[in-house]
Amino acid sequence: MQKLNIDDLKSVLHYNEETGEFHWTAHKYCVKPGDKAGTTDASGYIKITLNYKSHLAHRLAWFYVHGKFPEAEIDHINRNRSDNRIANLRLAQRFQNSQNQGKKKNASGVHGVTWHSQRNKWRSEIRIDGRKKHLGLFDSICEAKEAYEKAKALHHPFFMST
Repeated sequence: MQKLNIDDLKSVLHYNEETGEFHWTAHKYCVKPGDKAGTTDASGYIKITLNYKSHLAHRLAWFYVHGKFPEAEIDHINRNRSDNRIANLRLAQRFQNSQNQGKKKNASGVHGVTWHSQRNKWRSEIRIDGRKKHLGLFDSICEAKEAYEKAKALHHPFFMST
């Protein structure tokens, strides 16, 4: 199986940098020119099949615009895995990309903040280089959240607050 090159990509697909969408430009793969390309998988990424190989649309977008496949991972800045606008994509190392993953809320409803029942205070913690760092105990959940967000901005520069 031959490696996908930029000319082959552009001969069958058009990428709109403003919308992040791909559309077929040729009668190929049982599609008509103008049809939207790709399907969304269970994890929210869009995949496009070319030459019997499945490709992630965000990697194809990078290739389409820059003329080469990214050597690193691609991070979706706004955390929306199906938003493949070039302005929403950036190169990232694995540890950086993980800093911008969607956060699972804990019982407090605020990431990085838990209730410390022995002290009757809100505890704020963050992971830095794989280790938990205690940020303090606070009277209000808002204070604990603020401490977490400041630490997140300082130690995880790829983080995008929402």
